[in-house]
Amino acid sequence: MRFQGLLQLRRCAAASCASRHLNTIVTAAATRRLASSATALPDFTQKSDHVQRGNYATLNDKDVAHFEQLLGQNHVLTEDLDGYNICFLKRIRGNSKLVLKPGSTAEVAAILRHCNERKLAVVPQGGNTGLVGGSVPICDEIVLSLQRLNKVLSVDEVTGIAVVEAGCILENFDHRAKEAGLTVPLDLGAKASCHIGGNVSTNAGGVRVVRYGNLHGSVLGVEAVLANGQVLDLMSDFKKDNTGYHMKHLFIGSEGTLGVVTKLSMLCPHASKSVNVAFIGLNSFADVLKTFVNAKRNLGEILSSCEMIDERAFQTAMGQYKFLNAPIAGYPFYMLIETSGSNGDHDQEKINQFIGDGMERGEILDGTVTGDPGKVQEIWKIREMVPLALIEKSFCFKYDISLPLRDFYSIVDVMRERCGPLATVVCGYGHLGDSNLHLNVSCEKFNDEIYKRVEPFVYEYTSKLKGSISAEHGIGFLKKDYLHYSKNPVAINWMRDMKKMFDPNGILNPYKVLN
Repeated sequence: MRFQGLLQLRRCAAASCASRHLNTIVTAAATRRLASSATALPDFTQKSDHVQRGNYATLNDKDVAHFEQLLGQNHVLTEDLDGYNICFLKRIRGNSKLVLKPGSTAEVAAILRHCNERKLAVVPQGGNTGLVGGSVPICDEIVLSLQRLNKVLSVDEVTGIAVVEAGCILENFDHRAKEAGLTVPLDLGAKASCHIGGNVSTNAGGVRVVRYGNLHGSVLGVEAVLANGQVLDLMSDFKKDNTGYHMKHLFIGSEGTLGVVTKLSMLCPHASKSVNVAFIGLNSFADVLKTFVNAKRNLGEILSSCEMIDERAFQTAMGQYKFLNAPIAGYPFYMLIETSGSNGDHDQEKINQFIGDGMERGEILDGTVTGDPGKVQEIWKIREMVPLALIEKSFCFKYDISLPLRDFYSIVDVMRERCGPLATVVCGYGHLGDSNLHLNVSCEKFNDEIYKRVEPFVYEYTSKLKGSISAEHGIGFLKKDYLHYSKNPVAINWMRDMKKMFDPNGILNPYKVLN
């Protein structure tokens, strides 16, 4: 057929590497081992960033005894806490002396009630995979770990509605959904360790927003515990529930500053019968844009993901992880395009025709298409390992921004020139389908000179293009001083007023989001 003459379908490299490599994941335990390793631990952030501690009480033995009586001694940790104090990127380090692990919403409520009465600051923490320092202490806040709230409470294959506790690992949630013929409408590289509650609290996007939209549309309801211990039940089993203010949206993306999400209900679409992935090489970003437009036009109803990786990001991953199998190599840009549908023959014909037409026009130079589940996983693994490869052996400034599509990649070229030889790698990859670029600037180690060249320039540049300084990772601690680049003063003042109303004593995740 026509497509065969234009593109020889390459088989993804045989799975010669052990299956353990293909399933390499960053577990929560591995994250904590990374953070608690003896090498290159950051200074305490309170000291390095000159953070003035808030007017909070100091933890004492009576408080610890109270929590031990409430939770049991096994769930009150006072030793070996580095893994809870240090963020995933090892840029933020707190000095918490206490980690609490409640096992129910009632226990979360009791903890917050006591902390509010005593004015003890608290930082909610899930899988601690965030990139903006939003889930670790800045000073000596108590860490409220939601690890034990890890159950999938129900999955209804008829309605597609799942109810899950906030501490459930995303991958475990997805496995349970798949057993019912459903899929969780959120997929992240950190899915083996991140918690669904943390995903909701940061309004995480992931690789399939182009198909399923963001979490504001997928989350039907939440249960949240307020700073005073009051449980706010905003759970719902309906997509259409037009009864007053939609307060659930206040907690989606609020990063634990308004309340602690303990449970949620989510609409999970039925799993597709046919999934195909194309991995293609292109010569320029102009060709990337043309290919994306054609993907929307010609793949339409089956297009589920559209990712871009530039050459430097691709080479970093391939060089760092020898178990990765690259179906093609040697191109300035790569795109990973996924389709999901119900008719395998129809879907494969469409994606083959799409790529064949792109090659005929000279926009696509080479590529591979597969519907084999194992080979689909191999290709996705390339994309998933890029972020980890960039931090494996170097310091990396990571920026998660939304930009207009026409200017999507321009900031990478600008930053490459701006940083010059100070940077070892400047690259970009991300979710082309929803204009979310991950800009990375790597160097051998942190130094002020390159930091001053990068910030606040990256936010100023984004603001001039009317983009967003945070597309899906939140504001946390690292971006709080730059919020004004994306929000006007009136909006920020209203955010402050809402924070005061929900948390008058300011105990929930202080030093984050708002100054």
